[in-house]
Amino acid sequence: MTVGLLDSRLGRLGVQFGKFGLVGIVGLLVDMAVLYAGLALGLEFFAARIPSFLAAATTTWALNRAFTFKGAADEPLHRQWAKFIAANAFGGVVNYAVSVGLEANVGVVGAHPFLAVAAGSIAGMLFNFAASKHLVFKGA
Repeated sequence: MTVGLLDSRLGRLGVQFGKFGLVGIVGLLVDMAVLYAGLALGLEFFAARIPSFLAAATTTWALNRAFTFKGAADEPLHRQWAKFIAANAFGGVVNYAVSVGLEANVGVVGAHPFLAVAAGSIAGMLFNFAASKHLVFKGA
């Protein structure tokens, strides 16, 4: 492997990771909007996190498909969405556990739930990138 090839692969990986991060920010905004809507409807924090996570995951799947991993092997939308949700399930568990744990145990986070959502999102991001790239959007 030549240095030029290594740089090129690392460069493409860095660009993909940057795009993945931008998509993640959009997902975070969706996550927080749905979370606060659930809280406004009277749901407890841990119950409101379930639909907020699913809304964010669906949003990030669609954006990653169109933007981050454009050119991946094409497959039916419903199958790819299901693979994305399954492949990112562990990252989702990490996300959920961190956010609920912080909300329950850190006073300032209980008063400002967006901090819990942000921390959970960051915690699951690296795992989700690797799972998305290698298990869902193969060939991109």
